[in-house]
Amino acid sequence: MSELATTPRPRRPRPQVLTLTEAAAARVRELTENGGHKGLRVGIKNGGCAGQEYTFAFADEIGPLDEVVTDKGATVVIDPKAILFLIGTEIDFEVTKLASKFVFRNPNQTDACGCGESVTIVPAERA
Repeated sequence: MSELATTPRPRRPRPQVLTLTEAAAARVRELTENGGHKGLRVGIKNGGCAGQEYTFAFADEIGPLDEVVTDKGATVVIDPKAILFLIGTEIDFEVTKLASKFVFRNPNQTDACGCGESVTIVPAERA
């Protein structure tokens, strides 16, 4: 048997599913460190007038299929069912006079409702 057949080929690093701006990373760190959580869980659910909504929850456990992204010292845990919908997304955190919120810049998003609470997202092509 040849050496190539018995030696596993090293895997190339995969790009992160999503990235955080400095403002988003600071807010995620603040939320998770103050509560003693392992990270902020991000997902997608069906709902809203455009068909889908982003979801947030505190991640106290990390499942074997969860995607864990650490960016700028902040940890985001991605629900496995949401990975293909979030590939290439940048999350920002904006503060205005009337609200503060996470904002998704998602290249897979094809539509959004007028209020900005729900979106239409198509899964990224598997490469």
